[in-house]
Amino acid sequence: MQDRDELFTTFVASRSAALLRTAYLLTGDHARAEDLLQTALAKTYLAWSRIEDIGAVEAYVRRAMVTTNVSWWRRLRGREVLVASAPEYGSAADETGLADDRDTMWRLLVGLPVKQRTALVLRYWGGLSEAEIAHQMGCMPGTVKTHTARGLAALRSRIDAQTAAEGGAR
Repeated sequence: MQDRDELFTTFVASRSAALLRTAYLLTGDHARAEDLLQTALAKTYLAWSRIEDIGAVEAYVRRAMVTTNVSWWRRLRGREVLVASAPEYGSAADETGLADDRDTMWRLLVGLPVKQRTALVLRYWGGLSEAEIAHQMGCMPGTVKTHTARGLAALRSRIDAQTAAEGGAR
């Protein structure tokens, strides 16, 4: 028992920062990301004795984060209010163009439906294949392709609209 607890502690210490980034990309909120990661790690710890392949623990935690996030989203979807634009975040005066682009892309990504955002985050940030994403999301690979395609199309459309608005404003 002691060795397995030490393995879990080592895993959490070494991978929690990367998992927290994934949780943030899934939720769009720092506090919810921390809650999501903590919940997923608690679920993983409870299942720790049943996990045979220690190398698959990170995938197990990611799957727990995705399913928990979808569950939370389903519970809250009637209570959340969609707004036309994301709130403005403060920026430093010396922020570079790259940081501005990243911030703009993040705002556009947050505006996507949860499943589209999840598919894009796992595909392009997490580097997972469509089959792996389908397994994580509990759906068919064709559904992942649909969510990815629709998410990319929505991002392109919003970027085009934003570019046109900026060009007209100058």
